[in-house]
Amino acid sequence: MNTLDPYPVFVDCYGDLATRFSSDMSKIVPNLQVFFEKPVSEDILIERLQGRKNALVYMSYISSRVLKECPELKTISYLSTGLETHGDLEVAKEMGVRFEGVKGYGDRAVAEHAIALAFAAIKRLNEMDRAVRSGNWGLIKTEEIQSKTIGIIGLGGIGLETAKISNALGARTIGWSRSRPHTDIPIELLTLDQVLSQSDIISLHLSLTKETTGFIDSNALKKTKPGLILINTARAGIIDESALISYLNSGHIGHCALDVFHQEPVLMSNPLTEMKNVTLTPHSAWLTSQAIDRLLIAGLNLLKRHIAETSNV
Repeated sequence: MNTLDPYPVFVDCYGDLATRFSSDMSKIVPNLQVFFEKPVSEDILIERLQGRKNALVYMSYISSRVLKECPELKTISYLSTGLETHGDLEVAKEMGVRFEGVKGYGDRAVAEHAIALAFAAIKRLNEMDRAVRSGNWGLIKTEEIQSKTIGIIGLGGIGLETAKISNALGARTIGWSRSRPHTDIPIELLTLDQVLSQSDIISLHLSLTKETTGFIDSNALKKTKPGLILINTARAGIIDESALISYLNSGHIGHCALDVFHQEPVLMSNPLTEMKNVTLTPHSAWLTSQAIDRLLIAGLNLLKRHIAETSNV
């Protein structure tokens, strides 16, 4: 690679994104160089970024070393929200590298996944599946979701989309947000303590920040209803995992459904993998064909804007 090459680069268009990346999408950013293989080391990532002003990134972590060895970089267009987990933002700021992500692409996909996990828990689908596979045909009683109160903590795009589906199912929908959302979706806005104490099902949709790390801790969990169904499709760090495991073991949390983990892939030594009252999915809530297309198009348009804004820099 010529380190003076000015062309923008997509450093890691692999997996499902590579399958969905189309010729029409490539026209959004002319002269874009696309790497369809995951960079297997930081050295390869640096090689792909050196000499570039503008880059599009899917999952690669942009560390302080990467930033310092690629001093020509001016912008990183990231195919994600929650940028704190995807790069060294402090060093990027110090070096004048604009780090910007895309939003909204997975709102519906994640909301549907959260509600699917709620159904899996309340209808005891995992338990039924295990029983039938083991030859046990005993009937298993379940509940109806429309008779329940669904509490949504975090009312950004995904939280509000979850509220929309919850309302359509006939559930009582309550919610709490750190900032009052602007929406026409019917939802009872309550205090955090009220949402914790009144909900039969709680779905978490907070971004991970210093203020929300460990937000759902023992103090919060003790305020919840016995038998609570807890769903997290946001970020693992929102929940104090040791407190969660304790409340699952005690039975106070009836079921927990998680799409995100403190370490990914989740370790088989993690107690959550052995618990029968836990449903686990592999950080795939957002991964639908429709969401991937929206993500790619939004990311390419963000990169296009970045290129225009830095053309004279």
